[in-house]
Amino acid sequence: MEKKRVVVTGLGAVTPIGNDVETTWQNAINGVSGVGPITRIDSEPYAAKVAAELKDFDVEQFMDKKDARKMDRFTQYAVAASFMAVKDANLEITDDIAPRVGVWIGSGIGGMETFEQQYKTLLEKGPRRVSPFFVPMLIPDMATGQVSIALGAKGFNSCTVTACATGTNSIGDAFRVIERGEADVMISGGAEAPLTEMSFAGFTANKALSTNPDPKTASRPFDQDRDGFVMGEGAGIVVLEELEHALARGAKIYAEIVGYGATGDAYHITAPAPGGEGGSRAMRMAVEGSGLSVDDIDYINAHGTSTPYNDKFETLAIKEVFGEHAKKLAISSTKSMTGHLLGAAGGVEAIFSVLAIKEGIIPPTINLQTPDPECDLDYVPNKSRKQEVRAALSNSLGFGGHNATIIFKKYNA
Repeated sequence: MEKKRVVVTGLGAVTPIGNDVETTWQNAINGVSGVGPITRIDSEPYAAKVAAELKDFDVEQFMDKKDARKMDRFTQYAVAASFMAVKDANLEITDDIAPRVGVWIGSGIGGMETFEQQYKTLLEKGPRRVSPFFVPMLIPDMATGQVSIALGAKGFNSCTVTACATGTNSIGDAFRVIERGEADVMISGGAEAPLTEMSFAGFTANKALSTNPDPKTASRPFDQDRDGFVMGEGAGIVVLEELEHALARGAKIYAEIVGYGATGDAYHITAPAPGGEGGSRAMRMAVEGSGLSVDDIDYINAHGTSTPYNDKFETLAIKEVFGEHAKKLAISSTKSMTGHLLGAAGGVEAIFSVLAIKEGIIPPTINLQTPDPECDLDYVPNKSRKQEVRAALSNSLGFGGHNATIIFKKYNA
């Protein structure tokens, strides 16, 4: 069976540095941080004091308030970003094409905010006062479900839950659906709204979050003084399209997606495998399947969480896969600006990777002031860089030992 070529024709995002792709991108290349003091919850009982929250997000730009009340915040974000991505793609989902338009959007945690609110209702007011929408608001697949309903997309419909690898796995799996010929269009990415009391309590308990109270320096991937990640929220969605389908309707093409690798560490529930062994296999798999050589990759959007183990082991994994070329690679962690969007991270970082190719600009790793001797590659410190990007690789690594890598390249007819 001949594999179909797959291109990116639409982008949509709501992030801590912008409520659309254009604002998010401009802030990213200008090194603007979306991290600030936590306002969503009372931070006093928690060791973590900062988060990367959305600012001035107005859900009523995308749906009626009545409909919004039936969705958890993560689903609202997914619907908003998907509307923007489809509009950007200039895609009209008619009855004729609807069965060939699919949705694959994941979430690492799902409706945590809804769960906490409804559990309090159960304790304080009893089971009869729990909302009939509780379960549909909670379950992670409801982002995909609501987007499908809102847009009329009747094709392949699925949801990935692989912790912080979710967004990248979702896009990679959606890519495979089109490649196999099972859909012409896939709306794909990740959405997350984890800024809740239980999330902060859990991540603080396992020592994953930064306890640095200074928003300006808390998220500092690859820096010697990093002490954990900063939790963020939002959604990143891409429209993937079979090449001939895109050309036939005159769609603009941002880039072509050519590689996908997914592996398991089989090692530990939270810690990465020594040396980043699982991540290196995911990158190698993606490169080998892409038809490119390691020397063709110009940019890596790193998982780069600002945690001691991840940044060190991801660096080792890059060296293992790329050899001498690792020293020539431009690498950055945009989590230094957006914080860690958990299941949405891979979706947003795919957008950054695609735009780096299209615009010839690599976003920086901000807050990199004291280089870690064990993290000794080119992390594009503190300022963006104008540079041609022929191909970009994006990594996402999740609790449970999930590793996912996708590769985009410049589209050539």
